[in-house]
Amino acid sequence: MRITKNLSFIFQFATLGLAAAFVILYFFPSLLNDRPEEITFKEAIPVTAPASPGMVSSYADAVAAAQPAVVNIFTRTRVVERAHPLMDDPVFKQFFGDRFGVPRERMETSLGSGVIVSPQGYMLTNNHVIKDADEIQVAFADGRTTKAKLVGTDPDTDLAILQVEIDKPPVITLGNSDTLRVGDVVLAIGNPFGVGQTVTSGIVSATHRSMLGISTYENFIQTDAAINPGNSGGALINAFGQLIGINTAIYSKSGGSQGIGFAIPVSLAKDVMTQIIQHGVVQRGWLGIAVQDITPQLAESFKLDTPNGVIVTNLILKGPADLAGLDRGDVITHINGKPVNNMYEMLNTVSQVKPETVIKVKGVRKGKGFSVKAKVVQRPVQE
Repeated sequence: MRITKNLSFIFQFATLGLAAAFVILYFFPSLLNDRPEEITFKEAIPVTAPASPGMVSSYADAVAAAQPAVVNIFTRTRVVERAHPLMDDPVFKQFFGDRFGVPRERMETSLGSGVIVSPQGYMLTNNHVIKDADEIQVAFADGRTTKAKLVGTDPDTDLAILQVEIDKPPVITLGNSDTLRVGDVVLAIGNPFGVGQTVTSGIVSATHRSMLGISTYENFIQTDAAINPGNSGGALINAFGQLIGINTAIYSKSGGSQGIGFAIPVSLAKDVMTQIIQHGVVQRGWLGIAVQDITPQLAESFKLDTPNGVIVTNLILKGPADLAGLDRGDVITHINGKPVNNMYEMLNTVSQVKPETVIKVKGVRKGKGFSVKAKVVQRPVQE
């Protein structure tokens, strides 16, 4: 009997506890959520190169992904032809009047290519494609045409930023030009000779090409993908349809492709575009000096141990270098502790310094070492 009473008591106590727990959880359900809800993300699918070139039978998917964002650019420029100076001669005017003295106008047209790189309609192309243009017309692969607005230019890299206002512009995916290797497959898309959008293939022949005389700041991708007149400003893409460069120039004796083409890396183009949109100009440091590479003969003349460095040949009066105490004949060997081996290295090192920043310049003057501090300024806009 006593055992039965104990079991009855335990049963009643358990029932009371369960009832209390039900009431508490009913009114306070959050007590069950002692762990946060699992968060899911949409991860990008890693893209890897094929194990063997023989596995690739077509790059049609890469072209299909990039081609809609590559446009044809047509420009019109109004050219005023001045009358011959003879037309200003009073005697000539007496006989012929002003019939031959009125300036004549004519329209010049040119063509090129461009690449849309943002949903806002911003487009990359070459500065030489749209230089001095009075009207810029853009034709899309789907047949649409529209006028483009010039946002800004950077002649030092031969880049220009345009913008088109259309609904849902096709946008290309940006790749990583910094990881390119010699031998990587690349495709060039553009409008060569105005025949229409064309795709050519090749490989990366070299990277970091400079001192070609094409532009002030050079860091080109060299490729043997055919690039011809009209391709300028078009897309150089990788095997996955991602933009890695802006086709810019060719080396040719005939005017056509000879397997040596150059493209501006997308990393450089993206930086230039961002600065132009945000600041209206590309921010680059400038010292206001002209320099010359050191030859072995000059190194011997200046009693230098090595031909590394650059010689100051001229200075802008009251420019940053002049105010810092630099002089003609000085040999600059280091900037901020970084060795300077040639003109190209110095130009790029200084340009990467933010204007109004003080840098340390080391070198050799009349056989003795020197060190000065100079405040770089914004590089003047080059026309």
